[in-house]
Amino acid sequence: MYPTMRKLLFAFPPETAHEITLDLLGAAERMKLLSPFVARAQGRPRMVMGLPFPNPVGLAAGLDKNADCFNALGALGFGFVEVGTVTPRPQPGNAKPRMFRIEGAEAIINRMGFNNLGIDHLLANVRRRRYDGILGINIGKNAATPVENAADDYLLCLEMAYPFADYITINISSPNTPGLRTLQFGESLRKLLDPVKARQRDLAEASGRYVPLVVKIAPDMSDDEVRETASSLLAAGIDGVIATNTTLARAGVEHLTHGEEAGGLSGRPVREKSTQVLRVLADALEERLPIIGVGGIDSVEAAQEKLAAGASLVQLYTGFIYRGPGLVRELVENL
Repeated sequence: MYPTMRKLLFAFPPETAHEITLDLLGAAERMKLLSPFVARAQGRPRMVMGLPFPNPVGLAAGLDKNADCFNALGALGFGFVEVGTVTPRPQPGNAKPRMFRIEGAEAIINRMGFNNLGIDHLLANVRRRRYDGILGINIGKNAATPVENAADDYLLCLEMAYPFADYITINISSPNTPGLRTLQFGESLRKLLDPVKARQRDLAEASGRYVPLVVKIAPDMSDDEVRETASSLLAAGIDGVIATNTTLARAGVEHLTHGEEAGGLSGRPVREKSTQVLRVLADALEERLPIIGVGGIDSVEAAQEKLAAGASLVQLYTGFIYRGPGLVRELVENL
């Protein structure tokens, strides 16, 4: 059914199609109409970061920013779902249009800018959790917060999300919030991670429950920068890494319609670039931290490539939009 549905959805602008899809999925799940149409595969469980993942296939952050639809998305067979990116206060994001399909390359460019309804709204939805897989909450800073004060936003979100998340992702790699990517390096990274890690320890002690912290990095780093970041993550005691976010590069799409739009490029064209970062990262970490691989996964072969490069788990986003729920089942059955 999905090829027909995709044809209908792709008749709408990307952001409109996105909203329609979430609304329909959410309504179907709430009315218990979803399960008859979804053939869930039996996956191979994995223990990563001390968490029991039912299978290694996850949904990346960005698709369900406000946790409006994670119960329905989880019902499609994902072993874990990551919601967000969420910020302390609601913010509208960048001006529309801000999402563009590049169908010839099975890619998307977005410059959403962390548009979301704020952490209070997200947690109100998470409190109605029915999904029994692993739930990650991806946190960021508000655009109006100066980069030098970014830790304040991350600490607030961490404290609020901690009781409800199975793991929490620190997003410092979106290309669509000015200055955010500077937090990935050197002293800026240390000044962010040290207080966040200290707050995690306090929350774990107070609650008797340890929630792992994960950092999401960009694909637009040199090998030396990847190694430097890996060293910083190890020194800070971070629990895992997501490699990678979207890219600012345009190799392979520059000649296609919308290929020169500003924003982060995801989908098939980022596959090789993200895998290279993952490979260097895995070599630098020497299996001391688990890696979640994401970027251009639209087939079993692409997912296996990420695992062979050093990932313990994988996440989908653009491949899921182009291929639909069948891709989830295919991966769960074969990884």
